[in-house]
Amino acid sequence: MSEHLAGKVIIVTGAASGFGRLIAEKTAAAGAHVVGIDVDVDSLNTVVGGIVERGGAAIAQVADVTDMTQMAAAATAAVDRFGAIDVLVNNAGVMPLAYFADHARAWQKWHAAIDINIKGVVNGISAVYDQMIEQGRGQVVNISSIYGNAGIAGSGVYSATKAAVTTISDSLRIEAKGKIKVTTVKPTGVTGTNLASWIVNDDAIMGLVGQRAAEYGEHVTALMNGELPDDLTDVDSIKYWLITPDDLANAVVHVIDQPWGISLSDVTVRASGEDYLY
Repeated sequence: MSEHLAGKVIIVTGAASGFGRLIAEKTAAAGAHVVGIDVDVDSLNTVVGGIVERGGAAIAQVADVTDMTQMAAAATAAVDRFGAIDVLVNNAGVMPLAYFADHARAWQKWHAAIDINIKGVVNGISAVYDQMIEQGRGQVVNISSIYGNAGIAGSGVYSATKAAVTTISDSLRIEAKGKIKVTTVKPTGVTGTNLASWIVNDDAIMGLVGQRAAEYGEHVTALMNGELPDDLTDVDSIKYWLITPDDLANAVVHVIDQPWGISLSDVTVRASGEDYLY
């Protein structure tokens, strides 16, 4: 049962699909007022419309996170409609895994990732900062990644963007102590989101599994064939192998659903039996 979500005004970027959609829906179901932001107009309207049909409170704001003017307008719309901005979830992001040898076919996605993953986070924070400071409280949840923990073969640019997210989070936490609490969420590998669509070279994911590459390959093959053992797919098993978008969304909801005086500042969400390193 939620204790601290009812009435909170929560902005979620990338709310039209995948992980962002789940966060928007779950927080709205618990009584939060949701402002969904995305560039996909039709999908965003579908998500927000569904929330409203189920009795929730939500509005759709079409905005590109790389555009500061559009993000500022979305924040203004949140205040105009709901009177405050309590939480920003900087969820929008892309994952263009590629080796530097792939530069000819990867550079455009790399540049887009720098804009979305870094500038998008900076723009989101900038759009809500003054309002949160004026209110005297707020929370920023930035979605980073375990890829940001180290330089990894096949993810140099992506890892750099996610390391930047962590650094930005830490700086904001220091600057806004006592007025804005900051949470950095680092997901491990997860299927069922749109991130995989940005991968340039599928082999590049192997840098994150290192010495577990053979085991990882066996597990992926079993997953694709529908043959993963039950203990690897049972969330109550210590061998649980791969988190789902639902697992990750629940973790984000959990860090928001806290008293204002409690800040869960750094959260890595893993499957206990996974093959990913770092």
